[in-house]
Amino acid sequence: MQQLRATGRHAAALKYDLLTAMGAYALAEGKGPQRLVLRLMTLVTARYNWVRNELTVGQREIARLWSVDERTVKREMAKLRAMGWLVVKRQGSRGRVTQYQLDIEKILRTTRDQWAAIGPDYEQRMTRDEAKDDNVVPLPVGGSRGGAGEADAPPPDMSDGTEWSTVQTLLHTEDQTLFNAWFRALTREAREGAKLILKAPSRFHADYVDTHFRARILYACQSVDGSVGEVAIRH
Repeated sequence: MQQLRATGRHAAALKYDLLTAMGAYALAEGKGPQRLVLRLMTLVTARYNWVRNELTVGQREIARLWSVDERTVKREMAKLRAMGWLVVKRQGSRGRVTQYQLDIEKILRTTRDQWAAIGPDYEQRMTRDEAKDDNVVPLPVGGSRGGAGEADAPPPDMSDGTEWSTVQTLLHTEDQTLFNAWFRALTREAREGAKLILKAPSRFHADYVDTHFRARILYACQSVDGSVGEVAIRH
């Protein structure tokens, strides 16, 4: 199996088509998604290595490019991972930044409803190219093990702008089966300093999540908002 890549004979055209699809999608959305996609487009245009299919840029450099602080960079990159548009290719470690790659197939699926707005020639070309690539099976994003029915479950709504809605979307991207079973029902009850308090629908649910998944939830929270130092699950 291989993942769709903007390389080869028609790579330049695909890059422009991809950026066009992203821009049209952003313009049809609200201010938050517009700004997020614009930031990604700027980062991709400036720093994406199409030959190696990777983005290797430190948070400080991204912050300077976006005219924001590094906390905002961390939050926005987590949102892009949660959308499935960015995939971690190699996790960063001491002295080495995280490598990302675009999931082009996912971006095209998400933006497909806007192809007609770009123009009939664009839609025809993209639909034709899509048919040619039917024999290319993209790698699953984030290691999700969900079945066909589970994949149809809608992702969480990030419109409220809270750290928990972004974390939920990230967890949904990573493993839809696990998310639907245990994480979807958790709601944000309060934030007390560094502690994020979540509410479960039952005592059993709260106890099970606290025992088996609290560390995983905390890690996801800290990847979105580094100021979260503790997660409490209550009923």
